[in-house]
Amino acid sequence: MDPPATARRAALLFLLLAALAWLAVQRGWVEVPPRHNPWAPLDLEATPNWLTGWKLSRATADDARCMQVLEQAAMAWVDLPDRVTGPGCGFSNAVRIDRTRFRVGEPFPLTCRAAVSLALWEAHVLEPAAREHLGSDLVAIEHYGSYACRNVYGRETGRRSQHATADALDVAGFRFSDGRRVRVLADWDARALVDGEASPEARFLLAAHRGACRFFDAVLGPEYNRAHADHFHVDRGGFRACR
Repeated sequence: MDPPATARRAALLFLLLAALAWLAVQRGWVEVPPRHNPWAPLDLEATPNWLTGWKLSRATADDARCMQVLEQAAMAWVDLPDRVTGPGCGFSNAVRIDRTRFRVGEPFPLTCRAAVSLALWEAHVLEPAAREHLGSDLVAIEHYGSYACRNVYGRETGRRSQHATADALDVAGFRFSDGRRVRVLADWDARALVDGEASPEARFLLAAHRGACRFFDAVLGPEYNRAHADHFHVDRGGFRACR
């Protein structure tokens, strides 16, 4: 049998087995733990694994499903009506977040998909990183806001920022139960990127930045450019970046 025919047969067999596996799980013929079931709903409190990214994408691609997932979040929020405030500006399927796992100061609007990513980041990155690197509990997040009808960097021309659709949040710092305050501008240290020889505050910020890349599409910080020297920009947007 020629190689192309063998390859086609193997591909067809794989597709058949995959379809049978999907049918077996969907019909309940095979018991699969939810954390290992790609079609099980996203559990915001479950320890992330190799399926979390897939489940996050699937959950946030559908407005109703996204809101169902957000109901699990340790957040105080209210629905916001869809809004258009200008060309390329406005939001849909968004909420006003009054509090997350932590205090947030001024409430801010955020799309459901970005809010779900925020909930995952807080539960599985920020909270454990605070205890590991600072030995203290995180109690508040300081931010520069989310929604703003503007272009990237506030330029008069160019593409719209992800802030223009409430898909982004700018995080400036964090407060802890022992009274400490960690700020991106004051405590980010590039040495933590190279050899780890930096302060506990800098190591916490590095862990926060790297961890955000697991759950957001774009994460931009001080190593990206001077415009982000004082905050982490996190968004669910049109391109992927971890800088």
